[in-house]
Amino acid sequence: MDRLLKSISYIFHPIIMPLLGVIFYFSKSPRYIAPEVIQAKVIVLFILTILLPILLYFLLKILGKVNSIHLNSTKERIYPLILSCLVTLVVTQRILTPTQAIELYFFYMGILLSTMTCLILAILKFKASIHMMGVSGVFMFFIALSIHFSINLSGTLALMALVLGAVATSRLHVKAHDSKELAIGLFIGIIPQLILIPYWL
Repeated sequence: MDRLLKSISYIFHPIIMPLLGVIFYFSKSPRYIAPEVIQAKVIVLFILTILLPILLYFLLKILGKVNSIHLNSTKERIYPLILSCLVTLVVTQRILTPTQAIELYFFYMGILLSTMTCLILAILKFKASIHMMGVSGVFMFFIALSIHFSINLSGTLALMALVLGAVATSRLHVKAHDSKELAIGLFIGIIPQLILIPYWL
């Protein structure tokens, strides 16, 4: 059980969740999008939002700005969150523009707002759960998609609710966060998506 709970934090890592949301969108969207376009966007997003952050993490570690991948202190979180904001901004300006996929554009704008909020809290020395932020943001996006496309996603939403609970349990188990930090992370993920829904729903 200990290994399972620890592994959940890696399986549902925050850098994976936005790409998961994009893949899910392309799989459920009723609009025709050429397969080569989907493939190109997924590959570019994989490079920008997963590979690049990993490389930047090792650079920050070499420079002594972070000590471990867990980013245990609020001070360690500042540079990774700044870089995450910049990468997300590039995605919204170059990869997922409003004219190409308005739903994904505002999904990433929500991610940008969530990340900026986490950054501000880190500067103020509060460590909100980025894991909860990532999962809850995607969960809210899935709910909005089910309404937007008028499709039944009850199975997916039930699974995502279980994932939310599993991630919260995992973070408490490894003593990475307390319940307050998890709750704040949850709201930081959900609220920006809720605020932006009227612009595309």
